[in-house]
Amino acid sequence: MMLSCKNESKNKQKDPAENVSVKTIEGEDRTVKQSDGLTLLKGDFLFLADAAVLQTHREIYGVVIDEKMHELDDMVSKYKTADTDMVPVEIRGKISQKPQNEEGWPYRVEIKEILKVSAPDPNTSDIIKIGQ
Repeated sequence: MMLSCKNESKNKQKDPAENVSVKTIEGEDRTVKQSDGLTLLKGDFLFLADAAVLQTHREIYGVVIDEKMHELDDMVSKYKTADTDMVPVEIRGKISQKPQNEEGWPYRVEIKEILKVSAPDPNTSDIIKIGQ
């Protein structure tokens, strides 16, 4: 009879990403919203004059100024005390890269669906003031 031992260390660190499994929903189990190519975004929205932005925890997006953006701005205006107030929103939209010849953030979002508009947290200290 023959025995062998491994010389491998048992304390080897594992990459946490190896333990994560991603389930992809295919075919009939996939809902219409999952297959429409839109992305759910939660963040703070601001529209001033000719520029609109959505700041999420990861990215800042330029917002395409269209009818849906103006609809969101009307909903957000109820919660603003100053023009520079950012208001928490949840939207679904189509993300694209901005054209190279255009100024602004690297990515922009075209709002397709407005899910939620919330009152800003009065205890937050994240205030941006433009001008004096």
